[in-house]
Amino acid sequence: MDTFEELLACYRGALERYVRFRLPVRADADDVLQEIYLTAYQKFGQLKNPESFKPWIVSIARNKCNDYFRARAGRAELPIDGLSERELWCDSRRGAAEAYAVRETLELLGDKDRQILHLYFWKELPQAEIARILELPLGTVKSRLHTAKQNFRDKYPYRKARPGAAVSNEAIGKGESVMGRNMLPEFMPEYRIEACGEAPFSVKWEELMGWFLVPKLGEELTWGMYDMPSRRCHSIYEMKVTGRAMVHGIEGVELTAREMLWNDFAAAAGLPQRADADREAGSLTLPGPKNTTDRVFVAQLTDTHCRYLATLRHDGDLRNYITFLDGDAFLDNWGFGEDNCGNETNLSPKGDIRRDGNVVTSVRKDFLLDIVGRYTVTIGGKRFDTVCVMDIETYDSGVVSEQFLDRDGRTVLWRRFNRDDWAFDRYGKKWTELLPDNDRLLVNGVSYVHWYDCITDHIF
Repeated sequence: MDTFEELLACYRGALERYVRFRLPVRADADDVLQEIYLTAYQKFGQLKNPESFKPWIVSIARNKCNDYFRARAGRAELPIDGLSERELWCDSRRGAAEAYAVRETLELLGDKDRQILHLYFWKELPQAEIARILELPLGTVKSRLHTAKQNFRDKYPYRKARPGAAVSNEAIGKGESVMGRNMLPEFMPEYRIEACGEAPFSVKWEELMGWFLVPKLGEELTWGMYDMPSRRCHSIYEMKVTGRAMVHGIEGVELTAREMLWNDFAAAAGLPQRADADREAGSLTLPGPKNTTDRVFVAQLTDTHCRYLATLRHDGDLRNYITFLDGDAFLDNWGFGEDNCGNETNLSPKGDIRRDGNVVTSVRKDFLLDIVGRYTVTIGGKRFDTVCVMDIETYDSGVVSEQFLDRDGRTVLWRRFNRDDWAFDRYGKKWTELLPDNDRLLVNGVSYVHWYDCITDHIF
């Protein structure tokens, strides 16, 4: 029979990722991990089947994390059952029915959301006092309160329509959410990027890294990938958040992505198709689907980070769910940040990456992502005040991207650059030879060549 030490060595990495996903403070996570190891060691004799060690010890970890949150909340927990109808009632024509709806909505929220709403609205505590009670920075309390309010609005049944929001009669009649299709153009609109002399602004960036969708209920998005220098659209991605989801006890949302070549998208939309279409066998064919493909992910948006929790992969007729506990199979494609924490959502210039025109220099560290300046992006005749977020080889060695975000934290334009020798074995030439007329960046003394762009229907 395998010893405790041997089994723990096999799954220690997955266990640590799980705990650090759930606990926001590194020191607290380390303390809880020690409690988990001790409890698992003491109860190891009760485990009858060593093959069940991983789910067994994860269940111990889940209970210990829940104990941590209960102890941390203490007197700040929200006693829903103790709240009277008068306390829950809102001043509206719905009266008691709305009081019931408030109670039901609160029960749908996570513990952290319920806790901070209780302290702010029912206890009427100022945010500084809440920060003291919860032992959190004031900025974190403000961010968490904002998120909790939004989560309550998303789940509350009596939401008011936003001024000017249009809802189709067909969608109302069917009770369905219909993907709003702002048609992306077949060719990339002309654009101009101009450096601004003003200091870059901080921004709340809640999009999923690489997919542009914000993982919140009700969000949907269409985006396209455009070849350079032809400017033709190669692929279209229609994305939508479909509902709440739970992965290993961690709540997020499920989202779908329909990937299709331009011709498949055009056919579905009743548009003319290209005769030479995306089937051409050119050596610079962009990454993306060979035909229409439906994908499913689970992602989580926290106060400070946005991260993937799981993905569904089709292996023939087998539906293979891969999660953040599955080591390299997940982390190599979906993991990001220290302990797989995800990408930061609260972005301010850190000075890790510096840019002067097309010359870029950076410090030496993993996960290089930083705001490098403020730019006016004019695209399709519209002007956007943006900050440029650069990513240097975080997902793929030899790849740099620049992403222009507006003040709402939404992508206006995303551009990819390949290191001159990137994938040389596959293409047989350097990128300065393959795309001699495309834009270039000099990053830490090495040439990177512009390959393709992405835009979303947000800009139209």
